[in-house]
Amino acid sequence: MASNSILLSSFLLLIIFVCSNSELGQPKETKMAFYFQDYSGGPNATVIEITGQPNGLLSFTKFGAIFCTDDPITEGFDESSAQIARAQGLYVTSALDGSNTHVLISIVFTNNEYSGTTLEVQGTSAQFERVREVAVVGGTGIFRLARGYATFETLHYDHALHYAVIQCNVTVYHYY
Repeated sequence: MASNSILLSSFLLLIIFVCSNSELGQPKETKMAFYFQDYSGGPNATVIEITGQPNGLLSFTKFGAIFCTDDPITEGFDESSAQIARAQGLYVTSALDGSNTHVLISIVFTNNEYSGTTLEVQGTSAQFERVREVAVVGGTGIFRLARGYATFETLHYDHALHYAVIQCNVTVYHYY
């Protein structure tokens, strides 16, 4: 009787495994480019330092500094370009010499094509390199089970306005 139960259980697990695998199919590749509109100061700041500086100045190179961000993401370089998403998450200066930040960002899509879909970006970003690369470690909605990478390149920085435009190129493999 026990061997029949084991045989039946094994058969049911095999059926579940085969059925769940058949739904995934082959991964799809999606490549995108978009622009973070980043304000690190002023009344409309989209990045704040959680650890706080008494004088209000951000210290991106101070070991242990933690930042929270909610940057608008646009389809074009210009900040008046159509907004397609928000970059919401944290940056932590994780190198003693301030050269690296650890990035934990959710790209939350708001446009019609991907509305409600997210990409989860995580990794060490060499913040003084021209192009920085981090991993895409997951996603939801259309990007369910996403894996891939994202590169960031600061194309413009206005010191007086504390305003930067950061191009993000993403390549992901997903199953939707």
